Amino acid sequence: MKTVPFTKAQLEKIVAQYPTPFHLYDERGIRDTARKLHKAFAWNKGYKEFFAVKALPNPFILKILREEGCGVDCSSYTELMLAESCGFAGGEIMFSANDMPAQDFRKVRALDGTVNLDDISHIDFLKENGGIPHKISCRFNPGGDFKLGNTIMGNPGEAKYGFTRSQLTQGFKKLMALGVKEFGLHAFLASNTTDDSYYPALARLLFQTAVELYEETGGRVTFINLSGGVGIPYLPDQPGADILKIGAGVQKAYEEVIVPSPLHQVSINTELGRFMTGPHGYLISRVIHEKKTHKDYLGLDASAVNLMRPAMYGAYHHITVMGKESAPCDHKYDVTGSLCENNDKFAIDRMLPKTEIGDLVVIHDTGAHGFAMGYNYNGRLRSAEVLLGADGQATLIRRAETPRDYFATFDFTHLLDEALQKDENGRL
Repeated sequence: MKTVPFTKAQLEKIVAQYPTPFHLYDERGIRDTARKLHKAFAWNKGYKEFFAVKALPNPFILKILREEGCGVDCSSYTELMLAESCGFAGGEIMFSANDMPAQDFRKVRALDGTVNLDDISHIDFLKENGGIPHKISCRFNPGGDFKLGNTIMGNPGEAKYGFTRSQLTQGFKKLMALGVKEFGLHAFLASNTTDDSYYPALARLLFQTAVELYEETGGRVTFINLSGGVGIPYLPDQPGADILKIGAGVQKAYEEVIVPSPLHQVSINTELGRFMTGPHGYLISRVIHEKKTHKDYLGLDASAVNLMRPAMYGAYHHITVMGKESAPCDHKYDVTGSLCENNDKFAIDRMLPKTEIGDLVVIHDTGAHGFAMGYNYNGRLRSAEVLLGADGQATLIRRAETPRDYFATFDFTHLLDEALQKDENGRL
């Protein structure tokens, strides 16, 4: 069973201060996960986790992770700005992006972050926009299917990311001629897997490739970036990834491939997002309508604007009705939002306790790619984000949007000022 790190009484107190819907993040859970991850890779002297900012781009969360020794993985100019505002710089920033504008390259070079090149053509582009640094990373796409045993974990050959194997050799030679002294190697070949053998298998592939590249070019790989891909158990009976076992598996591959090689010492990097914060976020909502037609529907004050994954992927997110955790799940509902889209459903045919208008509903595992994927369809406004501190106190870390925010980017807002003023004064 999935549980929540707060009681109904605690949550009622929080919603009295911050109206639903909102995302609630558990600081203690985030810190515990970061510490467990670092313990798993403590055997590697240069290990560094670069949290994937795209998963949860909130400065309060980023500062917590920085306190826990994490860097950041950025993929855009504004993510770089966010990282800079939180104090990240230099070796604390990994820039892993594709098809990026010139200003993005110039920004990461100004911050002295590590550039992870996605394509061989980007070498010249970076040379003209920020310059070639002495240390750089290249993203590898081996093509075909990536398998563990007979199971296909991913299909790199269909992915837009990375150098081919032959391009890596060409790229290393070209970059060395431009002054590069240290290389990194990066790959992302599976998404949201809880299979403990994924990272070790990926690590072995990258370790072997690094040794081959040294033999072919003389280019020395000093760090291997395993990227993300380690997932979380969204289903209540699904086993989670054992990060300590995963770290030990990577260590075994390291000792068998890197230790006897001329490379000797290579640092390990990861770019986890979902694993770090996903299980520690909750979308808090309230039932505001109940509908009985061909099916029974529960209408929430949240919608796909607040959590897109179920509508976009048909993804499962567990639902807890607060105060009814022990009640029998003997009623079948579609749990929906208010958008003019029939896929705006958090759950279809979900068995829940008898639920009534006014009940508080908690949607689990929204701490990564939850708020971050929000949007404004139907003119719906994005919700607040609240941090449940390690001391049990709740703090607003992002206010909810207002109509004024929604209209702020139009160039005729002066025509709306009177209407907005009336709305803010009298909620007309």
